[in-house]
Amino acid sequence: MIKVWLLALMVISNGYASTGEGRNNSTRPYYVNIGALFSFNTSVGRSIQIAIEAAVEDVNSNPNILGQTKLNLSLQEDSKYRGFLSIVEVLQVMARKTVAIIGPHSSVTAHVITHIANELQVPLLSFSALDPTLSSLEFPFFIRTCHSDLYQMAAIADLVDYYGWKDVIAVYIDDDNGRNGIGALGDKLAEKRCRISYKAPLSPEASLEEITNVLVQVALADSRVIVVHADTQWGPKVFTVANNLGMMKAGYVWIATAFLSSLLDINNPLSSEAMDEIQGVLTLRIYTTDSELKRRFVSKWKNMTSGNNANVPLGLSFLALYAYDTIYMLAHGLDAFFKQGNQITFSTDSKLSSLHGDNLHLDALKIFNEGNLLRNNIYEINMTGVSGPIKYTSDRNLVNPAYEIINVVGTGTRRIGYWSNYSGLSVVPPEKLHSKPASLCRENQNLFPVIWPGNTVQRPRGWVFPNNGRVLKIVVPKSVSYPEFVSQIKGTHLFEGFCIDVFLAAVNLLSYAVPYKFVTYGDGKNNPSMTELTRLITTGEFDGAVGDIAITSERTRMVDFTQPYIESGLVVVAPVRRAESSALPFLAPFTPMMWFVIAIFFILVGAVVWILEHKVNDEFRGPPKKQLVTVLWFSFSTMFFSHRENTVSTLGRFVLIIWLFVVLIINSSYTASLTSILTVQQLYSPIKGIESLVNGKEPIGYKQGSFAGNYLVQEIGIDESRLVPLTTPEEAAKALRKGPQNGGVAAYIDERAYIDIFLSSRCDLTVVGQEFTRNGWGFAFPRDSQLAVDLSTSILQMIDSGDLQRIHDKWLLSRACISQGAKLEVERLQLKSFWGIYVICGLACLLALFIHLIHIWKQYHKHYPEELRSTDQRSGSSRSSRLKTFLSFVDEKEETIKSRSKRRKKERISYRSIESSINSNKGICFTQK
Repeated sequence: MIKVWLLALMVISNGYASTGEGRNNSTRPYYVNIGALFSFNTSVGRSIQIAIEAAVEDVNSNPNILGQTKLNLSLQEDSKYRGFLSIVEVLQVMARKTVAIIGPHSSVTAHVITHIANELQVPLLSFSALDPTLSSLEFPFFIRTCHSDLYQMAAIADLVDYYGWKDVIAVYIDDDNGRNGIGALGDKLAEKRCRISYKAPLSPEASLEEITNVLVQVALADSRVIVVHADTQWGPKVFTVANNLGMMKAGYVWIATAFLSSLLDINNPLSSEAMDEIQGVLTLRIYTTDSELKRRFVSKWKNMTSGNNANVPLGLSFLALYAYDTIYMLAHGLDAFFKQGNQITFSTDSKLSSLHGDNLHLDALKIFNEGNLLRNNIYEINMTGVSGPIKYTSDRNLVNPAYEIINVVGTGTRRIGYWSNYSGLSVVPPEKLHSKPASLCRENQNLFPVIWPGNTVQRPRGWVFPNNGRVLKIVVPKSVSYPEFVSQIKGTHLFEGFCIDVFLAAVNLLSYAVPYKFVTYGDGKNNPSMTELTRLITTGEFDGAVGDIAITSERTRMVDFTQPYIESGLVVVAPVRRAESSALPFLAPFTPMMWFVIAIFFILVGAVVWILEHKVNDEFRGPPKKQLVTVLWFSFSTMFFSHRENTVSTLGRFVLIIWLFVVLIINSSYTASLTSILTVQQLYSPIKGIESLVNGKEPIGYKQGSFAGNYLVQEIGIDESRLVPLTTPEEAAKALRKGPQNGGVAAYIDERAYIDIFLSSRCDLTVVGQEFTRNGWGFAFPRDSQLAVDLSTSILQMIDSGDLQRIHDKWLLSRACISQGAKLEVERLQLKSFWGIYVICGLACLLALFIHLIHIWKQYHKHYPEELRSTDQRSGSSRSSRLKTFLSFVDEKEETIKSRSKRRKKERISYRSIESSINSNKGICFTQK
């Protein structure tokens, strides 16, 4: 590296004079030297030159920025981004005692000259070197005045994820900018579970022949989503070759980085031939906020690029906007620098002085002593430019990175939306979303419709099977049990079974052909391990797997499964025997709690009816013993609707109707359950489900090769020594019938889909308990496989159309073993099945008692004897005596109370008549006297 530097210095060794800068008596100089390093002989370079010169002129004419100090701009041609010549050119600029350099244009040049800038402490302000690896940590004097390509790659990754693609192809220039940009794209895609499936690098000076050879290989790849990361000089050649190869037709997706939008903006309009080559392409443009300042600059730009200012009219791109703002950023930074009382001074680099040579004049290269101070002032800028708000974050990147997403259509472009790191994809301008809470969830991402290559609005699938003769190797497990699911036809390479038919039907629903061949896995003597089979897909030995493969968490971490096409959880199978006859079978229909509640309600309802009928019904009166017998008799006789006692009161009849309805339901349920118990053969098994196996010590069988073994050990906690692998259904049935005492097993655990077939011809075995896992079977493919996604859609279509059920009935429809109506255990009726009617009955009783109590209380106040009241008042009777009086009143028959009340009323009338006649006679006697 030192030799290269020495050679570069020899080129400029013929003496660069120290120009210095003029000074006045104040701390501010008359002028400040700044440089600009770009290739100005291109359309992009010319537009940048116009913007920079306009900004320098505006700054120098505005005394409010730098006062009397002027910017002295030196334009240095960058020789087409050549590394060595760029070193020479930047040294030429540095020798003029410049305090800052605008540029360079490319990241390749920036990687070279940042070392010089670091050594001489001269800030490099670049708005076009956007390589993400050009960090301020490694290159402290490199100041990026535009947004890093890291954000552009994040926008492309979000775009790919938005449309549901998983694999992309990257076509790029094989230099620092291309490699590092695509590396950042790969990282951002990985965050979305996407990837770059094929990288197609091209040399910076690639010929059309080289581009053609690379794109031919791209056309042979699976993915049809192609990202092009290039520059304005080289990028259009890719689309020209792609168009000639027929790669701009329907089915392809082309996403270009911001170079294409710059080209479209600057050379507007492009020729019709050039526009035809990029129809349907998506590209990104750095978003600049619409403002009055920007509108004035756009109006001014038209004048600057017409007439003698340029050879041809140039359009306005984001590069020109950021070039203009970069000059203003530097000017504001210098203004703050001078306001702090700083001066511009240079000193000799002692490291360069130690290099000796006859023809080297190193005195021309000086260190800018205050370079650190100027750099810090630039990073502290907070202003608004023609591109929008300008402010740096703590990591020294500009705030609010955002992009427009452009669709090339017809003779122009069409904006389909925006992207920002704050809100993701949106059809609303980013600045309007900053006032709302950040939301990057997928549901809030939105874009306008796109017209894709081939002039279609239908979203491309994004991948195809390449036409390169490659056939997918689909592995099929060679099991020794249950040929109904998968089996090989003897003497052929063909397969049949439920799983095979489902796969074939799903493939036929795809809109494209799938070249494949079936390959067996297993020795035909033992069931192969499905977990090991799925692992071989991750190694690339197989491209997919079709068969009775359960979807488990361990396997989903290795491969992608399709939508389940059959549900199948683990169940327990155990032998059953006829249950022994019970001495009291009539008690079996109800649980003990149910019997207890029935008895309580019989007594409760009888008591309520007795209370309601006692005052008006002679059948509910008499000695206490007789009344107790009456209550009990009435209560339990209602069960058979044979009660002799008639109810007279309205409330009593109301309660009785509700209760008889309850009794009707209880009788009907009891009769149905008892009939089932006495007429259906009852079977019994000591094993009730997986719970009864966990704490036992008996051996447990499972299907060899199934995931059940690991699940029972790792998830359920059963000791591995208790597990017995069984290969065939016959072997499993034999082990169950032997039992653990004779060298067999107590229970057999397998998936429900197998057990349905297993039990169809084995009536002495049955499923006990419930399924204790919930999973299904699916077809396995490598991670992020598009084929897995498309086959899942086909399976869902088969479910909706009923085709999946028809395939199921063809292979798996069988009559379950009934065994003369055998039934496992007795399903006893529980209280929870009847609690509703008991609540209704209880509420009816409480309501009737409440109304009856109010009626009694009114009668008590109406018919209470006046004599007894006066007696109570004279004697001051206690509460207990009054309660006894009330209870005696309640016990009296209602007719007796009414007759006594009438008799006393007549007595009072007679007594009043006598008193009236006596009073009259006394008056007559007094008159005679």
